[in-house]
Amino acid sequence: MKDVSIGRKTFIFENPGKEHTEETLRIAMEGAKERGIETVLVSSTTGFTAEKAAEIFKDSNLNLIIVTHQTGYRTPGVQLFPEELRIKLEEQGIRVVTCTDVLTGTVDVGMARQRPAKTEPLEARLPYILPPTNVIIANTLRMFSQGVKVCPEIAMMAVDSNVLDSGKQVVVVAGSHAGADTAMVLVAAESSRIRDVKLQEILCKPL
Repeated sequence: MKDVSIGRKTFIFENPGKEHTEETLRIAMEGAKERGIETVLVSSTTGFTAEKAAEIFKDSNLNLIIVTHQTGYRTPGVQLFPEELRIKLEEQGIRVVTCTDVLTGTVDVGMARQRPAKTEPLEARLPYILPPTNVIIANTLRMFSQGVKVCPEIAMMAVDSNVLDSGKQVVVVAGSHAGADTAMVLVAAESSRIRDVKLQEILCKPL
């Protein structure tokens, strides 16, 4: 059987940043339509990107899902995504998912971040010394861009939360700490089946 190659564009931004948010969302929307993909996932911490996405994707006939950081990401007990915006988006039919950050917010990451007491046995201190596997995966993906790490992460979070089917091809949007500057096409899966996640195309990313 003869292999078929497909020529596709990847847009590269000279620098990461919030200023690329609208263009990234438009690239993601067009990329989804061109490929017949029904669902777009968007990462949003404070709601800035979520609001932009709601505006741009209005009347697009695409299924938009917003994925937030877990509660306590920066401050114990605090959710950074505004509750009033969550309600507003859900009234528009946009799902907003809050779930444990599967690459950077799980129990083993917490064990690695919190310094153990000197009185604890050596085996209790090992997670603090040796990075967990998910941190190694996260840092490897960050070699491409912060958003390239976040895209598969929020796809797994959406599947884990039962708002996205495992094995579904989606377009995912993320950024570098604020706004959006990265979009990719991937096949989603549960975090417990991370090897089934397939990163297929990078639509845009920063250098």
